[in-house]
Amino acid sequence: MLPVFYSDEFLDHDTGFYHPENAGRLQAVTAALQAAPWANRLDWRLPTPIDVNAIRLMNAVYAVHPQRYVAAIEQLAKQGGGNIDADTPVSPRTYDVALLAVNAWLDAVDRVLASDAPAFVLSRPPGHHAVPQIGMGFCIFSNAAIAAEYALRQPGIDRVGILDWDVHHGNGTQAVVEDNPQIAFCSLHEFPHYPGTGDAAERGMYNNVLNLPMRAGGSIADYQPPFEQKVLPFLQSFQPDLLIVSAGYDANKADPLARMSLQPEDFGTFTRYALQITRRTVFGLEGGYDHTALARSIVATIDQCLEQVDE
Repeated sequence: MLPVFYSDEFLDHDTGFYHPENAGRLQAVTAALQAAPWANRLDWRLPTPIDVNAIRLMNAVYAVHPQRYVAAIEQLAKQGGGNIDADTPVSPRTYDVALLAVNAWLDAVDRVLASDAPAFVLSRPPGHHAVPQIGMGFCIFSNAAIAAEYALRQPGIDRVGILDWDVHHGNGTQAVVEDNPQIAFCSLHEFPHYPGTGDAAERGMYNNVLNLPMRAGGSIADYQPPFEQKVLPFLQSFQPDLLIVSAGYDANKADPLARMSLQPEDFGTFTRYALQITRRTVFGLEGGYDHTALARSIVATIDQCLEQVDE
């Protein structure tokens, strides 16, 4: 069985019908997973319910985001919503849903550490563009970075790796972790492209950041050499006790927000690379805006995870 952390409440983050990061993304994915030949091997798990007094949740969030920012999102939602920036709307339920998404990532960390096997977080809003002081680029809270910081507080966890294969650079994640020698961050992303960060010269305070800018139009043939010659050596030499994957699927050729040429099945290859680093891997959804390509890509990821579970 493969744990999939999901709640219908994730659909309640209302970005508007025409916004690329809309609820239809998760609806397409859940339908595809329920129709997959191995659907009965998915262990659908609800995230831990939100309780603003819960020490685990709020300590994890405050370890990354200032309390004033978190309070500002709560107040904006209570007032009926608004916009952090032109791309990042807040609806009346966004604050609660974003906290529930954080809980899903934390729950997945707990599960992976207990089972020594992968898990998938099917949540929204995404998180890898959210810098500590403010959200941006569709993102509210920095889910992957929060999960990494949380993992380091668990017994026996000294090093956490983060692999970000979203087509956009995870500037928020990098901003959180680049000065932490216990976290290694690696990103492959279209460059130049939004948000304009992720130059190869950005190495982190402890040489713990590896940015691999990719030219527009790249196919799996362009991605495999960097994975094999740079990503794997970098993360394997770091020897993480846990790997967190910011699993964005917007490098698909069909995706409207990028200019890469990957096919959905190529993300199965990415998944195999990740699981070569460690079976203790949390895959968490970031981008991916063509619903069909997104759903097929996540099917490819989970298919490879199930193969690893069988071994």
